[in-house]
Amino acid sequence: MSAINLTINELAVEVTPGTTILQAARQLDIDIPTFCYDPELAPNGACRICVVEVENARTLIASCVTPVAPGMVIHTESERVINARKVILSLMVANHPLVCITCEKTGECRLQDYCYRYGVTDSKYSGEVKELSLDDTNTFFVRDMNKCILCGICVGKCQEVVGAGAIDFTRRGFISNVGPAFEDSIEDSTCVFCGLCIDNCPVGALTPKYSLGQGRPWQVKQVRAICPYCGIGCNINLQVKDDQVIGVKPVKESPVNRGHLCVRGKFGWDYLKSSDRLTAPLVKSDGVFVEVSWEEAFGLIVDQIEEVKLRCGDDALFGLCSPKASNEEAYLFQKLIRSLGSNNVDSFTRHCHAPAVNALMEAFGSASMTNSIEELAETGAILVVGANLAESHPVLNYRVREAVRRSGARLIVAHSETIDLVDIAHHYLPLRMGSAVALVNSLANFIIEEGLHDRAFIDKRTEGFEIFRKEVSGYTIKYAAEVTGLAEDELRAAARAYAVAERAAIVSAVDTDRHADSANLVLALANLALLTGNLGREAAGLYLPYGENNLQGIADMGALPGVLTGYQSIKEKNVREKFARAWGVSINVKPGFTVTDIFKHGKKSGIKAMYILGENPVTCSGEHLETAAFLTDLDLLVVQDIYMTETASLADIVLPAAAFAEQEGTYTNTERRVQLSRKAVEPPGEAFPGWAILAELAGWLGFDWNYDGPQDIFAEIASLTHQYAGIDYERLNEQGLQWPCPKGDHPGTKFLHNGRFSRGLGRFSVVDYEPQAADNLSICCSKGHFNCQCLSENLSRHSVINTLRNNNV
Repeated sequence: MSAINLTINELAVEVTPGTTILQAARQLDIDIPTFCYDPELAPNGACRICVVEVENARTLIASCVTPVAPGMVIHTESERVINARKVILSLMVANHPLVCITCEKTGECRLQDYCYRYGVTDSKYSGEVKELSLDDTNTFFVRDMNKCILCGICVGKCQEVVGAGAIDFTRRGFISNVGPAFEDSIEDSTCVFCGLCIDNCPVGALTPKYSLGQGRPWQVKQVRAICPYCGIGCNINLQVKDDQVIGVKPVKESPVNRGHLCVRGKFGWDYLKSSDRLTAPLVKSDGVFVEVSWEEAFGLIVDQIEEVKLRCGDDALFGLCSPKASNEEAYLFQKLIRSLGSNNVDSFTRHCHAPAVNALMEAFGSASMTNSIEELAETGAILVVGANLAESHPVLNYRVREAVRRSGARLIVAHSETIDLVDIAHHYLPLRMGSAVALVNSLANFIIEEGLHDRAFIDKRTEGFEIFRKEVSGYTIKYAAEVTGLAEDELRAAARAYAVAERAAIVSAVDTDRHADSANLVLALANLALLTGNLGREAAGLYLPYGENNLQGIADMGALPGVLTGYQSIKEKNVREKFARAWGVSINVKPGFTVTDIFKHGKKSGIKAMYILGENPVTCSGEHLETAAFLTDLDLLVVQDIYMTETASLADIVLPAAAFAEQEGTYTNTERRVQLSRKAVEPPGEAFPGWAILAELAGWLGFDWNYDGPQDIFAEIASLTHQYAGIDYERLNEQGLQWPCPKGDHPGTKFLHNGRFSRGLGRFSVVDYEPQAADNLSICCSKGHFNCQCLSENLSRHSVINTLRNNNV
């Protein structure tokens, strides 16, 4: 259809058909007041504050719901419009407590702003007013519904975006209100405490308890940072006053989370000012920790490392890196361990994620999620297998709901439990636990039998199809129904829904279905994506979101025993020589031990000294007592952390580190987006940023490292790592960049495998279903590791909230 031309406030504008008057005005930077309008919600035109005058129209028109028409002449601030807005504001103020002097929203209240704009100081309308009791029954925020103007934004966010459905309009007329059904408390509702209602409330009806009395908006500095919890990497603005973080707000401009957060990102930051933080270096003397200077701590570390190396060799040293470390910390950490002659560096998340990573490497040649988070909202079909996104990755859950609501995507949910997304699924497959491989193989076989596979893509872009087709032919729908407990017709319908979509995505968890061999399931899912040609294209692909905020980054940085940065193999001579020239040390040719090997073999591993950066293996391993005994037996255990964890309590030397908000650095999220997190506050006591501790220790060990800050470290990373070569801090200031980004003018890579897989051809794999014993279908952590993907996926909503409370988060 042709474009539509119209005039707004004597300015000509050309827009596409279907554009509303409000949207057209915003293209001209004309500000029309709104209360009930939000671009991601269905418009309802309820508040009427956005009315405009259209020439030849009998009445004023709500601009947020009215499409433009050719030749329209519109006035947004005519006398008639202004008078109407004054009446609307007067009616609102008549039933709104005018306590602006003490209201926490002062300075950010749209009702206040619009009253100021139109000169409304009070109301000429008198009569009964609402007198509702203050609701402070929950831990996180206060509800003063006397201030509510019934705009409905909170209702829309809760129902349409989040899907919690905790609140709605209750009652009618003058006594209308917003709240849970039957006037229950928020605590007893289905609220997930994501905070979207708070962040989008235009008045002071909803206030976080942490911000009460802490400061006015103009007194608060906002510092851009990255949420430290899961692999989504949500952008947040830390609210800072008097060198303290007093709140968190989401960044609406971020392509990652677009103004959305979950309970962890919104409320899980209070640990920053906990009295339990480590504030000085500690050395154990006669079983008791005593505070020492940094110089004394470094001197002891150097002496003992040199003694271990002299007595037992370089390979007696092991470094365990946390997936919460920044890229700069992880890079320096593995550089330090390798500069000491050992390739024994790894991450404890290997237990959860390594099988899936290996499977992705085998199928595609790249161990990364194939497509961007924002693309998921535009796809035509989504197959969710084994993932409970509402618990593990809520923001990704919002995108799935958006795809169904706005793009009409067909949703297939295959899960052994009734998860959040079931209520909007077109096909729900409540399969038996552990039977997912059989399910996926049967879907693939049916797609082939029905001729729904993409033969052109298979012939041009893949290998191994004929062998795969032969092997998968035994997975009939009838067989799958017997194994999974599902109806045959429903299996056929689900397979067709995924296969016929022009673009389809698969979403799963890296430890999906709590399967004892998750690698097989990831390979089966990769087969399904290859079969239908849903790779190397926008809004398609395979989504395996990581559970930790920088798991992708620490792998990229070479915190792995067999590779350096960018997955460059230790075995390659030219790789070793490149890093040797850059670092001024020789690189050991022998790949290191994995953390699995170390803790499995204990004393027999030959490890005598261990440096643990931000990890807590005592609580994360399956064998707590054995792990503790092994760590206690080491000649040297150094732990760098922000708390005295169970592991730190066993250490010989404990180094106090800065938390994410107390240092600058980059983090790479699950969609390969490298993002810059800024320093907001000073670390407590004598704690220092992790990169600074490592750089100083390197100097004590005799290495000539000269970094003025994390920006210099990142420049070195980029110089040695092809995927990061075109990235620098200046380019990361706004929205980050997705690797591979090989040159300074490269825009970053939105989705992988466009035209070619990293390994050349995508590989079909033969994956057999093996029934799993019940005792093999379990989560990998037994307690305490709240941010582990496998644990958080199995926490109920109230367990998540209680975990935050109990851990003072």
